Amino acid sequence: MRKTSYVVTFFAVTFTLVLNILSAYRPDWLVVNNELLGSKTTVLYGLMERCERQVVVVPGMPDRKRIEYTDYRCRPFPARTLDGCDKENKMFCVAWTTAGYFTELSIGFAVVACLAIIFGVSTHSRRRRIWRAVAGFVALHAASQLTTFAIITELYRESKYPTFEYARPGTAYVLNGLSWVAGVLVTIGVIITGISANKGHRWAAGNRAYRPIEG
Repeated sequence: MRKTSYVVTFFAVTFTLVLNILSAYRPDWLVVNNELLGSKTTVLYGLMERCERQVVVVPGMPDRKRIEYTDYRCRPFPARTLDGCDKENKMFCVAWTTAGYFTELSIGFAVVACLAIIFGVSTHSRRRRIWRAVAGFVALHAASQLTTFAIITELYRESKYPTFEYARPGTAYVLNGLSWVAGVLVTIGVIITGISANKGHRWAAGNRAYRPIEG
């Protein structure tokens, strides 16, 4: 493969990695909004923490503006006692924690893919071979992200945790979806380019196109 192809792939994988990291550490995979008697409570569920924002509005006198009090707190999620991980929600906690492990694993695969690209572009002979490893690592990255997406989607769809029936997907959920879709597209692109380079197509292999000896 050409150096240009690897450079494009590097930035594409970096893009999916950034989306991956943002989705992993943002606390808004699922969002629940509640309003009651002038008080609005927003509960954010992330892969690793649960955050709660409460806004209390105090009506003012006719000649004064209303007053708003905002309280924002986060804690680890799911928690063994607070979230019933040792009792009725045990299976939910296992599934949610597993989703978190997979998204962290996907970060590792993306980093290794970037390192493989940097290593592979050093010589022409390595550029001819390293694309397979790059495609493999990017595929594992996308597969891990997709696994996280599927687990969270199933828990949300089945309302496996109290209040999930009132939840809506948040920003982190969307970023995860974009990450694994981009990862799949990058994998397909690397495979197509790599195979084309091996067949000697100049657009993929460059001026030093490699053609296997027939006979």
